[in-house]
Amino acid sequence: MSKIHAAITAVNGYVPEYVLTNKELEQMVDTNDEWIVSRTGIKERHILKGEGLATSDMAVPAVKGLLEKRGIGAEEIELVIFCTTTPDMPFPATANILSDKIGAVNAWGFDLQAACSGFLYGLTTGAQFIESGRHKKVLVVGGDKMSSIIDYQDRATCIIFGDGCGAVLLEPNTEGFGIIDSVLHSDGSGREHLHMKAGGSLMPASHQTVDNRLHYAYQEGKTVFKFAVSNMADVAAEIMQRNELTADDIAWLVPHQANKRIIDATAHRMGLADEKVMVNIQRYGNTTSGTIPLCLWEWESQLKKGDKLILAAFGGGFTWGATYLKWAY
Repeated sequence: MSKIHAAITAVNGYVPEYVLTNKELEQMVDTNDEWIVSRTGIKERHILKGEGLATSDMAVPAVKGLLEKRGIGAEEIELVIFCTTTPDMPFPATANILSDKIGAVNAWGFDLQAACSGFLYGLTTGAQFIESGRHKKVLVVGGDKMSSIIDYQDRATCIIFGDGCGAVLLEPNTEGFGIIDSVLHSDGSGREHLHMKAGGSLMPASHQTVDNRLHYAYQEGKTVFKFAVSNMADVAAEIMQRNELTADDIAWLVPHQANKRIIDATAHRMGLADEKVMVNIQRYGNTTSGTIPLCLWEWESQLKKGDKLILAAFGGGFTWGATYLKWAY
């Protein structure tokens, strides 16, 4: 019997209409377009505006478009893994809320929180259910409304993040295409450098935590950058070595879009030319769990069956990892 791989058979994405430019940020905090672009590569980011709109509201159009592409109904989905740092509510899971909104009445699901590495963690988790034969259709969603936890008085973080969502469908493949290998890591000692101080059981919400602006993402930029550059590049090189891949074998690097310099360092470590690297950070910023599926969505028309892709990410936790897959369509 041929080995079953979990293959991506459809991909789709969604970003909100409102665009927050660097020029607009200049009116909000002490920064400027040249400084932002030179240090991050970001020129603009999309922001979800409107009362009562949450992360799941970006996932709905992303997933509906995916189902339409694949020509299947939501009732055929068996499992929903929603990778997010900004769930609609602490509970129930945003995966459950999404399933209700799209009509995935036969699916069970859960949220997965690994910050910017969330989509890779979700992809690897979803693949297990396909490879075991337990499920035939697994939906992996990566999306975040980062604007909901960003302090727009903090110039260190407000320039980086945007809102967006991407989704992929995993199905069994016996032709040798799909997810071949993943290397995932975590180091909880990194939490002090990138976290949200309040809102959890350690420091529940109170007047004091709100007044002290503790419900926003906190990041020590230089420290996080140092860890991200080395670890994301190292894990990408590690998965190439494990699978005896050279730069010539790789069709595309699909990197987490946190910082253009981190992306460049990873590509350089892998020996890849710029034209083999998916980069859209200039338009979307860092959408956390959404960056990698949004890249796949944007480059879908350029992908060819059999293309060898390396997906790589680094996030708060610290979490980091890389996935090697062969494109299935």
